Amino acid sequence: MSRVPLSVLDLSPFGAGQTAADGLRASIALARHTERLGYHRYWLAEHHFNPGLSGSAPHVLLAAIAAATERIGIGTAATIIGNYSPVQVAEAAGVVAALHPGRLDLGIGRSGNRSTVQHPPMEDSAEQRVVDGLLLPPQRPLAFDSERFVVQARLLGRTDDADRFEQDVADILAFIDGTYASPEKVTIHATPAEGADITVWIHGSTAGPSARLAGQLGLPFGANYHVAPAFILDAVAEYRASFRPGRIAAPHVIVSVDVVVADTDAEARRLAAGYGRWVHSIRAGQGAVPFPSPLDASVNPLSHEEFEVVRDRVETQFVGSTDSVVERLETLQRVTGADELLVTTITHDPDDRERSYALLADAWGTAETGGREKRAAPAEVLA
Repeated sequence: MSRVPLSVLDLSPFGAGQTAADGLRASIALARHTERLGYHRYWLAEHHFNPGLSGSAPHVLLAAIAAATERIGIGTAATIIGNYSPVQVAEAAGVVAALHPGRLDLGIGRSGNRSTVQHPPMEDSAEQRVVDGLLLPPQRPLAFDSERFVVQARLLGRTDDADRFEQDVADILAFIDGTYASPEKVTIHATPAEGADITVWIHGSTAGPSARLAGQLGLPFGANYHVAPAFILDAVAEYRASFRPGRIAAPHVIVSVDVVVADTDAEARRLAAGYGRWVHSIRAGQGAVPFPSPLDASVNPLSHEEFEVVRDRVETQFVGSTDSVVERLETLQRVTGADELLVTTITHDPDDRERSYALLADAWGTAETGGREKRAAPAEVLA
């Protein structure tokens, strides 16, 4: 059976009792491991001020990942544009692309603001939907620490990019193309970004500006089932409805999903037991904690009230043996029409994470779906 490529999304997590350095070393080891297994891309997320995540500087870590691997596609998913100027993003991508040509994907995402980070409140009557076997849970209310958000934004120099997002993306593309025209009519060349072989993606969680802009510019789109499962079909539909040929000739979508695979369903559930507590720490506003061990998770279970806060994430995490996880991945791909799937796996022990990816690769057949020879940009690139 022919399947779509599988790729890796890495947050550089580390477990309770481990260090941030352990998390970074585990990321480099995982990149080498998944390249050998035939995964298509290895992307890094950007998260700041999280006690259990070391992936706060993806462009720096990306250079180390690129140097440690040979063929696998590398990139960001996503570079949070409000934390940088467009030229900083283009130049950082250009450095990696110049040293590792033909491998770089630059994913761009909105940082949003206080109004976009806090979703509208969930109505009591909201119910989950199942569409052709795919669970679409109701949106869950999120705790929002306004003071913490303001402090983090100040420390990062973050700006509200909601009104500038389209122009920022246009500027990044222009720096890469060598067509940037400053308002002052000054000639600017963003070396080494200019002329670099970089595939630009836009990532989004809803049927909002990100999905529309990706479609309007003819860029590939990253849709977010693992963080915002309630909105996945709307986001993909908005992108496809907005699509016009641009960088690529036809719509191209990658869909993210949380996965833990083990030899048995019971063992996978044991390894994933800390996931609810980990997600709750994010939604409670404290930032992702070091991932709990299976023992810690068993002696410190979520209360009913805490579980309700994270129910949508827990119930849309694909946990089990290869047979059960592959079946759910096939459903996700079929219902969304994804051209690729982006798998993120977090366990307390890095060895369990590597084994999860290995089991999945064997069952999915990544040696046939991924690899360097299939690393070309999505769809047909227009001249």
